[in-house]
Amino acid sequence: MRRSFCAGILALALFAGLATSAAAQETGTPIFKAPYRSFENHEFGASLSDPGSGVSFAVEGFYRYGRGQNDFSLRGGFADVEGGDAAILIGGDFRTQVLSYSETFPLDGALTLGLGGIFGDGDDVFFLPVGISLGRRFEVEGSSTTFVPYVHPNIVPVFGGGDAVDDVQFTLGLGVDIKFSEQWAVRASGGLGDIEGVGVSVAYLR
Repeated sequence: MRRSFCAGILALALFAGLATSAAAQETGTPIFKAPYRSFENHEFGASLSDPGSGVSFAVEGFYRYGRGQNDFSLRGGFADVEGGDAAILIGGDFRTQVLSYSETFPLDGALTLGLGGIFGDGDDVFFLPVGISLGRRFEVEGSSTTFVPYVHPNIVPVFGGGDAVDDVQFTLGLGVDIKFSEQWAVRASGGLGDIEGVGVSVAYLR
């Protein structure tokens, strides 16, 4: 298990070194997803992120419900837009596990789909991320702590009204989920892509 713990720490260090830019997800914030959930039935929590140029910070609350290999979430909050008023963030997503690690493939994988947007005084912008999350769970011997380092590439169609420009973004999310107990988890994510930023989430698990 020592190798498993070291692998988790190495993945966290890799994330910290590379997370200079991140992709827009369903609410335009750099919150990515591991290939599977860390709770039994549902969770709720909050995210704080720095989406990059033009936004000072974003704060969101979220709720996620799971059954079998599938889970769904709703999230909402606001972003502090530089030189303007706060923008409202609303979105949701779906995740389903499609790959399990084996002797021939060492990672677990999940398909992710999202839909959401940014709403404010300017033009509304909508995001439709489609991606696959790949990672693996590592346990710390003698502890209930687990690490899930992962990569989460996405294709993100972006569209909106008014002067908003339709576009397709390509992103690579990097992250790690750390579950400290049966009730609490902390998640950090960032990545390489069209929008700079990093994000941290805290979740209460049930």
